[in-house]
Amino acid sequence: MHRTAAPAWLQATPLSAVFALFFLVPLGLILMVSFWDFNEYELQPAFTFKQYAAIFEGCGRLADDGGLCVTLKTYLSTFKFCLLVWLITLGVGFAVSYFLAFHVRSSGMQTALFVLCTIPFWTSNVIRMISWVPLLGRNGLVNQSLVGIGLVEQPVEWLLFSDFSVVLAFVHLYTMFMIVPIFNSMMRIDRSLIEAASDIGASAWQTLWHVIVPLSRTGIIIGSIFVITIVMGDFVTIGVMGGQQIASVGKIIQVQASYLQFPLAAANAVILLALVLMIIWGLTRLVDIRKEL
Repeated sequence: MHRTAAPAWLQATPLSAVFALFFLVPLGLILMVSFWDFNEYELQPAFTFKQYAAIFEGCGRLADDGGLCVTLKTYLSTFKFCLLVWLITLGVGFAVSYFLAFHVRSSGMQTALFVLCTIPFWTSNVIRMISWVPLLGRNGLVNQSLVGIGLVEQPVEWLLFSDFSVVLAFVHLYTMFMIVPIFNSMMRIDRSLIEAASDIGASAWQTLWHVIVPLSRTGIIIGSIFVITIVMGDFVTIGVMGGQQIASVGKIIQVQASYLQFPLAAANAVILLALVLMIIWGLTRLVDIRKEL
């Protein structure tokens, strides 16, 4: 018997309800609390910009030492890590994806190597992150090896609890988020286009730059969105690998929430969300992501 399909709005209702309940409602609550006030004992429902003013207090002038205010320094530090991790993961992710897509001929071998890349992600992020500590510590394996072969006289201090260790952990944790979308885009490239470029005399670098990179742009943008959004809000990696000595926006929000300063933490979260959405909006202007999805 012929059955009439349910209206489109009715089919979308369950997913829309889940999206509203677990995404829109929490965001609305965070936005609402960011305009509240608080004291040592309770939250005080109100509509005030006090928390936003407190965040940027003193940022209109230079600090006593001639530097920027704490908030701007923190955001600059977060953007610094974000930029470094994005550049490194983009280079590594593109190289790995290019090798898998164009230099591995067998589809079975491609699958096997791709699964091999995902094996580290079968364990917890915390375990993979902490595994660097015995390697990079003052008495760790790396320092013992460097001292043993005579490259250094004393253990290298900046290998752990430094910007280097934070970036290294970020790259280790999130490179796969760059590999997957770029590899997916490269596998969709028509191989006849590469052959055509070779037939008209294009070198390997010219083919890479003028054919493969433009056609992989959607995957690059999607991977960039994944990496940037995760790094911008991460506070566990910076806390552990930075020895609780390196500031980031996510770390500040976590500390404020732990001290029950929820309106202040919510205001910081709203500002961070706005900045991340602006970055995502700028990236999505470069390509039509819907074609990839």
